[in-house]
Amino acid sequence: MKAVVIREFGVRPSLETVPDPEPSPDGVVVKVEATGVCRSDWHGWIGHDTSIALPHVPGHELAGTVVAVGRDVRRWRDGDRVTVPFVAGCGHCGECASGNQHVCPDQYQPGFAGWGSFAEFVALRYADANLVRLPDDMASETAASLGCRFVTSFRAVVDKGRVSAGEWVAVHGCGGVGLSAIMIASAAGARVIAVDITAEKLKLARKLGAEFTVDAATGSAVKAIREISSGGAHLLLDALGSTDTFQNSVKCLRTRGRHVQVGLLLGEHRNPPAPMARVIALELELHGSHGMQAFRYDAAFNMIASGRLRPERMIGKRLTLEQSIDVLAGMENSTATGIPVVTSL
Repeated sequence: MKAVVIREFGVRPSLETVPDPEPSPDGVVVKVEATGVCRSDWHGWIGHDTSIALPHVPGHELAGTVVAVGRDVRRWRDGDRVTVPFVAGCGHCGECASGNQHVCPDQYQPGFAGWGSFAEFVALRYADANLVRLPDDMASETAASLGCRFVTSFRAVVDKGRVSAGEWVAVHGCGGVGLSAIMIASAAGARVIAVDITAEKLKLARKLGAEFTVDAATGSAVKAIREISSGGAHLLLDALGSTDTFQNSVKCLRTRGRHVQVGLLLGEHRNPPAPMARVIALELELHGSHGMQAFRYDAAFNMIASGRLRPERMIGKRLTLEQSIDVLAGMENSTATGIPVVTSL
């Protein structure tokens, strides 16, 4: 099969022909019909993820059709159209039994712990516990755009953030995660403030539901958010993942407000100092949010089917597999809007 292969961290990947995958006893092989190109893939290419062994095929935001099934799989068969959370639980441990597969201690992440979806085919483990059946009327590129970004944001806003209609919600960073969070919070009836340093991204944020935008490059985002919301937001999401955006998010909250850290804090930003005096005095809540369980996809699908959410509006460039290499390598400095999706070889 054709696949994008990383042979050295930080060095341009290559499009190669590699052996087709075989299903594990508890897994399946999926023919990839679409796959998103995500900043998490960039982190993996740089070498920030210690679970990656070289050579490696990246990619974790996928949609496709099952073409081979392991001997122990009971719920899936050839021809099923599926996607999968970027965190797959083992299905047997205490966390999985309690419905928290996304924080399984023996989790499997396609595109990180194993070869991913920048390829014609991808092998997925723990199929019975993690695969998600796609609605018949959902296009593969739309399903791939849900990827880790949209569903991660759905859990961050709805499950962890407990968003309510009429609340002020501010989102730092208008990449794929941030724009998804903006759309979801707006659909829930919240008043949304989008923060970024790129005019085009802020323009798209307004189209997707932001009532106000703040250009953090031209002044204090903290001051602007507190003024717009008359004292601070009820819910803040750091969708970028940096020391500054994390600290600014906490400083923007009103009393008993909720911060959700959804952007990855990696490299030099791995352990940012927290303004804990403010957290204690205002009884603020600090939450981490990491993916979403397979069984929660139905809630997102129902909102999409009702027309309240339109994730296809966030799709940016449609790419070939070879074009994904340039997008991946240039992601750190990219100002492109929307989610790039590989839709053809």
